[in-house]
Amino acid sequence: MEKIPLKILNFQRGIFLTAIFFLAISILNGCAPKRRVSVKYKRGTYRPYRVNGKTYYPLPSAYGFREEGYASWYGPGFHGKRTASGEPYNMYAMTAAHKILPMNTYVRVENLKNHRSVVVRINDRGPFVKNRIIDLSYAAAKRLGMIGDGTARVRIVALGEVKSHKDNVVTFEKVPDFLHGDFYVQVGAFLNPDNAYRLKWKLSQNFKTVRVKKAVTNGMLFFKVQVDAPDNLVKARRFERELENLGFYEAFLVAR
Repeated sequence: MEKIPLKILNFQRGIFLTAIFFLAISILNGCAPKRRVSVKYKRGTYRPYRVNGKTYYPLPSAYGFREEGYASWYGPGFHGKRTASGEPYNMYAMTAAHKILPMNTYVRVENLKNHRSVVVRINDRGPFVKNRIIDLSYAAAKRLGMIGDGTARVRIVALGEVKSHKDNVVTFEKVPDFLHGDFYVQVGAFLNPDNAYRLKWKLSQNFKTVRVKKAVTNGMLFFKVQVDAPDNLVKARRFERELENLGFYEAFLVAR
């Protein structure tokens, strides 16, 4: 059964979700890494983080995550340096960086040009470059045949977060289904309420439910402009892209 969580950037009730979600759970065709993976760093890496002026909200679960876009790779210049998970980067290991997937998530990456595929474990954050969805280790990129080109269009499918790894059999965590929910898109946040209400009026000409919500962040009062989205993740994600195409480039989907 195909299911999809979010690319989304916020999830109240203690759950954060974020952005680029489409369809499907896949089945692991390859071999998972053979060594047991520590998950002691998991809780800390759920915290939102900020890079280049943008805040990212890591997902609480990789359940059903599927994404298509461009992959890049990183190698010698980072070998041995500390990753966002706390472990040193090994360019010869089957690992990758992703902006919002939970650490220790295994994902299948398929090169859509030559249809080669690999299974990698997320242990770092990035890539923080527009139109890139995953940063692969040198070893993973080599297996996909993308070293020379530097990038490749890929499909990534989350296989899950490891619960146990014994006798070469990987057991993944069971997680709830986030296919449906109460969603909205936050279009902007302003310190000046006049700007917020002006944007609300503009959006109200084309969208039915638009609100301004007050919220205190870092001791400052913000006026956040929000537009209700469909209660289906696929449709809500399309609605987010619709707003982005209208010029609201910082718009992001939120599940209440």
